[in-house]
Amino acid sequence: MAKKKVTKVCKLQFMAGGAKPGPALASAGINMPQFCNAFNDATKDRKGDVVPVIITAYEDKSFDFQLKTTPAANLLKKAAGISKASGDQKETAGTITKDQLKEIAEYKMPDLNANDVEAAMKIIAGTAKNMGIKVEGLE
Repeated sequence: MAKKKVTKVCKLQFMAGGAKPGPALASAGINMPQFCNAFNDATKDRKGDVVPVIITAYEDKSFDFQLKTTPAANLLKKAAGISKASGDQKETAGTITKDQLKEIAEYKMPDLNANDVEAAMKIIAGTAKNMGIKVEGLE
């Protein structure tokens, strides 16, 4: 069987279960209703989260898509109970616990061993600091 010819690869973000036809999808050159149904079915268990997706469009208007994990910034805002991060690191926008930080790190990188989880937590803590979110129990 011959390989399909790729016409475009798009990186987009939609709310889980909330993709709908629009300009972003129109530029991908795919069957929008078919993609929306498939995406919404695949993400129905992640309601309320932003879901990045990579769409590979083919010459015959068919497509494949790959779901990614929710961005760390969105997870941190959700955990801190805030809608907007601070523009200034010195200004506290919210606070999360060390357990919440670990949970986010494990979600973002599920295949890590214990040592790597600590490293992932440091990365997520850096993102939190840049957003003005303090982590309780982390000095």
